[in-house]
Amino acid sequence: MTVDMKLSLSQSNLAGKAKPSSRHAPLRTIMHIITNFTASAGAETMLARLLRQSRTERIIVVSLLDISERNRNLADNPNVFYVPLKAGGAATFPMAILRLAQLIREHQPDLILCWMYHAMVAGTIGVRIGRKRTPIFWNVRQSLDDPASLSRSSRAAITMGKWLSGAASGVIYNSYRARELHEAYGYSKRNAVVIPNGFDLPPLVQSEPREPMRIGIAGRFHPQKDHATFFHAAASVLRTHPNVKFYAAGHGLTLDNPALRSLIAEAELPLKSIEFWGEVSDMSRFYDSIDLFVLSSRTEGFPNVIAEAMSHSKPVVTTNVGDAAALVGRAGIAVPSRRPEALASAIRTMIDLSPDEYARMARRARRRIEVEYTLAAVAQKYDAFLHPTW
Repeated sequence: MTVDMKLSLSQSNLAGKAKPSSRHAPLRTIMHIITNFTASAGAETMLARLLRQSRTERIIVVSLLDISERNRNLADNPNVFYVPLKAGGAATFPMAILRLAQLIREHQPDLILCWMYHAMVAGTIGVRIGRKRTPIFWNVRQSLDDPASLSRSSRAAITMGKWLSGAASGVIYNSYRARELHEAYGYSKRNAVVIPNGFDLPPLVQSEPREPMRIGIAGRFHPQKDHATFFHAAASVLRTHPNVKFYAAGHGLTLDNPALRSLIAEAELPLKSIEFWGEVSDMSRFYDSIDLFVLSSRTEGFPNVIAEAMSHSKPVVTTNVGDAAALVGRAGIAVPSRRPEALASAIRTMIDLSPDEYARMARRARRRIEVEYTLAAVAQKYDAFLHPTW
């Protein structure tokens, strides 16, 4: 461990809090371990939201890679102290585990929660090396609908996770599909639970389709998200509805990405028909700018972007991966993955809705998030599962 890390942690022990008097029990310490807290995907966003809700605990967030200001600001909690291990690849992973074990020995957390596969592996081995009996929980954020779409490193971590899963005190899945597929693959079935993601509700705004209809997709440029299928579906839709406009947001979705331009050319999608936003810090602005949200993924767990779009009263067309179809319910259409014409057909169905039909669909979308997926309700489920006797 570096001197700077030791200094930052020792200072953070007292940051924002006076030392508790002997008449009061000390704050309990929770350690979150996450693969990369610079990303702005579903797992990172959900962790940041939970951190914002946690005001009665001392919290340490350890990122195997690094930590972004975006996620610090989203968490907005002075009781949270951050430690980036900056493990840049397979060669540095063992050293990161040793540093993690030292942190566990030094700070003796009452509970550890690991987010995503690499963190689950590192945290479990770190506890063993540290010779601590700290309860360690796993948080699985991915389904296994299409493992081939995941990186080689992720597939290796998934396999290691199967071997180590019996050591976890409990496993949280963010979708029923993820639990089903992981347990079929060999993950421990002991003390497992499904807790969906939770969301802050934006102000309610009347949602009305514009002319031409604006159709959006959001997600990083990655084979898992299958933008190729979306671009082929968009090109097909334009042949019958030439006035439709498409929008795409996410890391890597800019025209200086040659792989992206290649997919667009292959789909014969006119560049003038689609606007690329790249990575967006204010997704509310993106959702408010569209009329219909589309997800074309090959595999998902619980896709945050669908629920976020629905909270903005946007109907959805999605591939039937993870719990996407169950999340959408009657607020959209689910189709098989990797089927561009099926996706295009569903988009056309939504475009052709009458204004009254569209308004009903938009209300269903918003209402479903209000009833089932508020952040406060989900945070309570985490508390009940992780420390029922606290």
